[in-house]
Amino acid sequence: MLAYFRLTCVLCWQAHPPCHLTLVYPRFFCSVPGLEPPSRSEAESAEGVFLPGEEGEECPGLTNDGLSHLRSPSVMEVREKGYERLKEELVKAQRDLKLKDEECERLSKIRDQLGQELEELTASLFEEAHKMVREANIKQSTAEKQLKEAHGKVDSQLFSEFKVWKEDPSLDKTSSFLERVYREDIYPCLTFSKSELGSAILEAVERNTLSVEPVGFQPLPVVKASAVECGGPKKCALSGQTKTCKHRIKFGDSSNSFYVSPFCRYRITSVCNFFTYIRYINQGLVKQQDAEQMFWEVMQLRREMSFAKLGYYKEEL
Repeated sequence: MLAYFRLTCVLCWQAHPPCHLTLVYPRFFCSVPGLEPPSRSEAESAEGVFLPGEEGEECPGLTNDGLSHLRSPSVMEVREKGYERLKEELVKAQRDLKLKDEECERLSKIRDQLGQELEELTASLFEEAHKMVREANIKQSTAEKQLKEAHGKVDSQLFSEFKVWKEDPSLDKTSSFLERVYREDIYPCLTFSKSELGSAILEAVERNTLSVEPVGFQPLPVVKASAVECGGPKKCALSGQTKTCKHRIKFGDSSNSFYVSPFCRYRITSVCNFFTYIRYINQGLVKQQDAEQMFWEVMQLRREMSFAKLGYYKEEL
């Protein structure tokens, strides 16, 4: 027999049609093997009604009030369990939220602390940088002052030596003026790896018998541009290095010539220019300049020799 609805037995907790259940108010019991149903007197004493089933059959049932009364405990249990579960989840969420708030507060404190430390460090670095700049400026000013004083003393000493030499000019290297120039400029400029040739050049410069001439261009075979020789051998006679030599030197009337690189050529010509000017002074040919003007011209020539001995030379040489 089928029923229109099912009720739950309190013994087996299975859903059964009402006609399969025995009512012992306010519970229903089914005929499940091993389970003892209530006595007939107990069943008959229970208040109930028969509900119509299929094919005109009737089965015992309950009124709507009784059914609502029987269902209400299960609904309440579900609500209570759901409420408890939601309450636990709420407590957990509140606890997690509290932990996150504490973590955020801790990170915020760390951020503020780092920001303050960064500001202090930046201010300290700026202060230290300004302090270093001030100290550097003071040191530079002091050094420039000392250098200026030293230059003044040196220039004063050099000028005194030059004036003494000018009163009785000569090419004798024993004078204080020329002895200094030889030691500081001439010897360093004319010191080469080929020492014998360097000494011969100095002697020829002093006697004014040295000539420096450009190398004449000669027809060359057709070769790659990188291998073209610029008018002469590629080995310097003074340094012994493989260099493009655009000039050569000769001693007096000798037919022998020596090819020199631009670097060596500039060192030789800077010394020659100095000797040319002091010869003019010695011969009395410099008349339009006073002693101070002559001195600064000499210092300019010494400056060129200083550049030459340090390896500087113009590219066009």
